[in-house]
Amino acid sequence: QVQLLESGGGLVQAGGSLRLSCAASGRSSSSYAMAWFRQAPGKERDFVAAISWGVDSTDYSDSVKGRFTISRDNAKNTVYLQMNSLKPEDTAVYYCAADRFMVARTSRNQYNYGYWGQGTQVTVSS
Repeated sequence: QVQLLESGGGLVQAGGSLRLSCAASGRSSSSYAMAWFRQAPGKERDFVAAISWGVDSTDYSDSVKGRFTISRDNAKNTVYLQMNSLKPEDTAVYYCAADRFMVARTSRNQYNYGYWGQGTQVTVSS
C-alpha cells in the first residue's frame, strides 16, 4: 500500500514553469511505475507522463513532449514533473498515480494504476 500526495501546483503565466512533486508514503515507491495524468474541467482524465522502475524509462504524451520532464528520486520516494513553456491548454488538475505490477514498463491507461493522489490544480493564464 502506498499513499500519494501531490504539491507544487498554482497559477502561472503562459511561458512560465512549475514543478510538481508527488511524495509517496507507506511502501517504498522505488518499485512502482509512476505517472502523471491531468483532467481539465468537463474533460476526461488524460495521460501526461510516466516513468518505470528498474530501468527508469519514460513516456510522454505528444502534447507535452519536449516541454515536460518526469523524474524520480528514490531516496526521497518522490516523483517530479518539471513543466516548462506552459500553455493555457495545460490548465487542469494534475494527478499522480502509481502501480506496483508493471516492471520496466509504463502505461498510458489510467486503469492500470492502482494508487492515486488527490490532485493539484495548475492554472496557466494567457
